[in-house]
Amino acid sequence: MINIDFLMVIFVLIGLLWAFTRFYLRGAADLGVYDGAPEVLMRPAGVGPSEGHFKVLEMLNERRASRPKVSFKEMVPAMRANIDEFGKAVSLEGLRVIPVDVDGVPAEWVLAEDADPNRRLLYIHGGAFMAGSPLSHRAITSRLAKSYGTSVLAVDYRLQPEHRRLDCLVDCQTAYQWILANGPDGPSTVETLFVAGDSAGALLVLSVTAWARDEGLRPANAAIALSPPVDGTCTSASMRTNIPTDPMLGPDFGKLMKLPNWLLLWYGYFSNRARPCIPWLSPIHGDLSNLPPTLIHASQAEMFYDDACRYVNKATSSGTEAVLQVWPHMLHVWHIFHDAIPEADEAFGHIERFMDSRS
Repeated sequence: MINIDFLMVIFVLIGLLWAFTRFYLRGAADLGVYDGAPEVLMRPAGVGPSEGHFKVLEMLNERRASRPKVSFKEMVPAMRANIDEFGKAVSLEGLRVIPVDVDGVPAEWVLAEDADPNRRLLYIHGGAFMAGSPLSHRAITSRLAKSYGTSVLAVDYRLQPEHRRLDCLVDCQTAYQWILANGPDGPSTVETLFVAGDSAGALLVLSVTAWARDEGLRPANAAIALSPPVDGTCTSASMRTNIPTDPMLGPDFGKLMKLPNWLLLWYGYFSNRARPCIPWLSPIHGDLSNLPPTLIHASQAEMFYDDACRYVNKATSSGTEAVLQVWPHMLHVWHIFHDAIPEADEAFGHIERFMDSRS
């Protein structure tokens, strides 16, 4: 005979577990109200990608096919070595790379011959918080260093899984404070400051600028976020609908997104040791008012496309100047291939104009 009291206890526990997952882990906010396309489409939707785009796709597919099978223990080191290979091929002609200690956080200055020590940019690399380095992203930092003599500081923040997700952010906060008072020539107050990053680094950019506002620190003249994932609760539609069209993230990250959302929330809770909806993990869940002018780039084909739309819609409704420029068909963070993809070089032109207009 079924024990009614026992069943009641089970139903209550299931209800509490559901409420904890839905409202505590995911958060009560309905981000669907920020859906929509506020973007400026930079190329007509009917125009296909360049030949360079397809060549890069072919190269990435070949690299993926030739990756050796490694054990779980070897997976993260292999991923880090693989992404650093991109940086080793970057030409540093006309540039200086100067390692520097940023109050205990390793970093490097990337400087062109006309570098202005008072025009500074803090760059935060991507890599899913587990990989990436100043070396891996020199294609981007070297290109930015050639933009009006900008002195670029690339921070080598701590990575997971050896460290907590919060440690990644703390290192970037340290770098932000440091660059306010230190340039490539030594201690000096910054005159013009930009903060930029891609993918996971773009999320950190948006978290750092909100933190700087809350701490009363000097705000950046502008923030640039390339393909940012702004919602750790993974509720935007493109996180799943764009899996087949995202050749960079779809093959690997897309598999994770096929799990039920409640399971993703618990995974995020344990892996990051924090609620997925907490603002420093998910900037869109925070206060987006009184932030620096923000430029976001995204591809209509990538999984983070709707995240970018939602962030810009909420930031704009909060009174912050936020601009979303979108390219159809492009890879996630296609900017790193600017030597091969014309759309990437075009994107840097728009970044330069945005920075110049806010200097």
